[in-house]
Amino acid sequence: MTGTGKDLRGGAAGADPRRWVALSVLAAMQFMLIMDITVVNVALPDIQSGLDFSPGGLAWVVNAYVLVAGGFLLLGGRLADMFGRRRVFMAGVLVFGLSSAACGAATGSGMLVGSRFVQGLGEALAGPAALGLIPVLFPDRGERMKALGLWGGLSAVAGAVGSVVGGVVTDLVSWRWIFFVNIPIAILALVVVPRVMPESRMARESRRLDAVGAVTATGGLVAVVYGLLQAAEHPWGSGHVLLPLLGGVALLVSMVVWESRTPDPMIPLRFFANRTRVTTNVVSVAIFAAFFTYMFLFTLYTQQVHGYSPMETGLAYIPLTVTAFAGAGVSTVLMPRIGVKAVMAVAFFGAAVALFVAAGGLAPDASFVGGFLPGLILFGFFNGLAYPALINGALHEVTGQDSGLASGVQTAMQQTGAALGLATLVPFAFRHVADHVATGTLPQVARTDGYALAFRVGAAALAVAAVAVVVLLEKVSARMRDPLAEAAEAATGEVAVGPGAAR
Repeated sequence: MTGTGKDLRGGAAGADPRRWVALSVLAAMQFMLIMDITVVNVALPDIQSGLDFSPGGLAWVVNAYVLVAGGFLLLGGRLADMFGRRRVFMAGVLVFGLSSAACGAATGSGMLVGSRFVQGLGEALAGPAALGLIPVLFPDRGERMKALGLWGGLSAVAGAVGSVVGGVVTDLVSWRWIFFVNIPIAILALVVVPRVMPESRMARESRRLDAVGAVTATGGLVAVVYGLLQAAEHPWGSGHVLLPLLGGVALLVSMVVWESRTPDPMIPLRFFANRTRVTTNVVSVAIFAAFFTYMFLFTLYTQQVHGYSPMETGLAYIPLTVTAFAGAGVSTVLMPRIGVKAVMAVAFFGAAVALFVAAGGLAPDASFVGGFLPGLILFGFFNGLAYPALINGALHEVTGQDSGLASGVQTAMQQTGAALGLATLVPFAFRHVADHVATGTLPQVARTDGYALAFRVGAAALAVAAVAVVVLLEKVSARMRDPLAEAAEAATGEVAVGPGAAR
């Protein structure tokens, strides 16, 4: 059943209020997906003792999720475009919910790591499909900017909330419940989404999947992310790092060559001709690298240098969580007025300054209020300000044909940024600490100096990204031409199926 413009837009004469209900459910699920990246960090010591993990094996509780999610997000986004965004979202939610239950019930280290691999696959399917549904549900640019602002704001908050929830739940109940809490949200999504959301997919003559493009793109991303993760434990010149990185790059180059020649590409290269989308995705790597480095090292710092418990560490992130939510709200209000470019530039410059402030607040005898709090407040606010703008920039002038692909690319860049930060800035800090401890520096002082230095390097990267935004990004506002709305009105380039017809 082919839908009309009313299916896509909720009706020109009377907007369908179900689209906001649908957005609420999608956003709640995305909140859980993002939170699951950081929720385990504070709980790692308890997980290690509970399941007898080796130190090297413990890293894979985090790495397994990042590797599969980062590698398969691009494919997941394109599968959603081709075979139905709602269908792929539901499949991803089911996979994520079942694997969350398996994580919580794990009886050994192998079961937990294996379940985390499957969880990453659930995100790779559900995340891009959910974000790809928003341009279809909200083709009006002004309304869509608000919806994407809410989406980006919740994503910013979710990363910080993960640490709060992880610390509190681990101390008060058990680390297993950081996974069990995902299950009710997954059930809610599975029950509600079919009732409030139409199916949508790209219009195409052939239903054949471009197998070569799928294998080379996915294999290349998996190899690159794996190489970055290995760099956290091995020197950059070792075969553990170079072989997967070079192999991944070779596969991605092969993908580009193939996609430029095949008549029915999985990833059409025309998608990457838009300067704003490309710039946004590139700078996303920088801010996610800085954010996850900050979260990882600040967690270690509070516990190693100041003796915080998991709950105290989690509670320490509350100011960052609150200001991230405030920043996201400000971003959503400002974008229609001053444009995405201006908001993004201010956010990146502000985040760079915030990391410098955070680095200056680290000291072995620092207090929470006088030392940590200014950095938490500023960095939280400017990250919250950035994320809604990043989501809008990544979906700039995306048509109904490519909304899943655009979502997959943006989410893959987020995961790649997280892996890059953990592979570069974190080992850089650790080596600085080890070198200074070897020369007789007290461990608390060495850790303080090393972690602060990593923050300053991250701040410099954010400043460079801010310059790139100012120079390369086009002006994006709610009043610009909207190809998706035009496509919906012309009933071309998109197939929408009403909820009843898809059941």
